Amino acid sequence: MGRATDRRRVLRIDLGPEGRVVRRPDNLAAEEPLEIRVGPAGPARRRPLAVTMRTPGDDLDLALGFLLTEGLIRSTDDVQTAQLCAGADTPNTYNVVDVVLAPDVPEPLTDPARNFYTTSSCGVCGKASIDSVRTRSAYRVADDPTIVPAGVLAALPDTLRSAQRGFDRTGGLHAAGLFTPTGELVVLREDVGRHNAVDKVVGWAVRERRLPLAGHLLLVSGRASFELTQKAWMAGIPLLAAVSAPSTLAADLAAEAGMTLVGFLRDESMNVYTGDHRISR
Repeated sequence: MGRATDRRRVLRIDLGPEGRVVRRPDNLAAEEPLEIRVGPAGPARRRPLAVTMRTPGDDLDLALGFLLTEGLIRSTDDVQTAQLCAGADTPNTYNVVDVVLAPDVPEPLTDPARNFYTTSSCGVCGKASIDSVRTRSAYRVADDPTIVPAGVLAALPDTLRSAQRGFDRTGGLHAAGLFTPTGELVVLREDVGRHNAVDKVVGWAVRERRLPLAGHLLLVSGRASFELTQKAWMAGIPLLAAVSAPSTLAADLAAEAGMTLVGFLRDESMNVYTGDHRISR
């Protein structure tokens, strides 16, 4: 497998009082393509469904989370096997995940209107319309009675940041963390792509048979976009929080789903855009 980080030599220019110019090694976050192939069991080769630019690591979780949040599978039982397999690169980088669907799960049809190539910065850029990406969740998060104290929420960014090992080395990785209402960190994943980090968390839940993620909240290290809100809804998460801003479509989708959406969660303050009944003060 590829490494999550790589060392490169850089020219460091310091314009401060010391005025030093030195060459030194620096850590960069790795970014490599991952191809997700999906199909039924049998000798026939599974068809490529998606290629995403990601940071290597937790690739099976990424693939399972992607399939779940795109509405292509509903549970762990929909997948017979998922494994890393050899790609065409030399030396082999294992940048392919092969997913065999359960016998009763239909093979996904590739719709030209839905371009499943994604970059590390955008999870739904290639899709033709909002209707084509508003995948309906199997879970009624509007009925989730979870209550989170505002003080607990305010402390979560520090908890998330202290657990970001990859960011400490590179300064270039997003994070998604799943928390309990009491502030316990359940699982954290990092990636150059915000949507990949969330898919890795959701895929972990798929693999661990923990769906729906009722009674939990998801914190992301960047902004709250439409696709991240959709992914949280698909996993049954009632509360999504972000240290930066949400988008209009994220707020609209959260309101439609009955989710709580929190933005600008930093410095002991926050904006609650939807579902403020879940925040106790």
